[in-house]
Amino acid sequence: MTGILIVDDEELVRTGLRAVLDAQPDLHVLGEASDGAEVPGLVARLHPDVVLMDVRMPAVDGITATRDLLRRADPPRVLVLTTFGNDGHVYDALRAGAAGFLLKRTRPAEIVQAVRTVATGESLLFPAAVRELLAGFGPVDGDRLAGVGLTERESGVLRLMARGLSNAEIAAELVVGVETVKTHVGNVLAKLGARDRTQAVVRAYESGFIDPRSPVR
Repeated sequence: MTGILIVDDEELVRTGLRAVLDAQPDLHVLGEASDGAEVPGLVARLHPDVVLMDVRMPAVDGITATRDLLRRADPPRVLVLTTFGNDGHVYDALRAGAAGFLLKRTRPAEIVQAVRTVATGESLLFPAAVRELLAGFGPVDGDRLAGVGLTERESGVLRLMARGLSNAEIAAELVVGVETVKTHVGNVLAKLGARDRTQAVVRAYESGFIDPRSPVR
């Protein structure tokens, strides 16, 4: 069972998300918050697996709350909620360590899929949307990957991660075992100093290692 904390300053949004998520047999909303200031205490008490975090809130915004939350030992996964997909605040949230973002107008079935994807962490959530967002900002750290020492195989795995492939899909693409892929993914994350696949892909785009304006191959 995946435990979820919903953080949004609009009660209507929280109520709608709770109804959608609690209708699933494998998902359970543990609690709600109306501001990022409430997040640390609720996370410490409820131990959610995933936090749905509104990016814009009046007191403590979602970026600050995400950054603070991910400094904790064994933090939950954070899925940012936003009204506009090209919002610079979403970009900042991804850089802060959010595992992905979700538009508030997203259909219920996709919301459920997003939470499950973020909870497992095995693939990048909505890779095309992430690529589109990052294309608007361009490379910002050109030497980020220059000295990390990715092998040719690890570089290939990183590109497949950016396409949103799961470990099993990468294994099929490369004709290797899933455990081998897990090892490569772990090495990529370690060398990039990334918490998860999303951070690794964001850093690949920022460095120019992958051009977000071109189809990922």
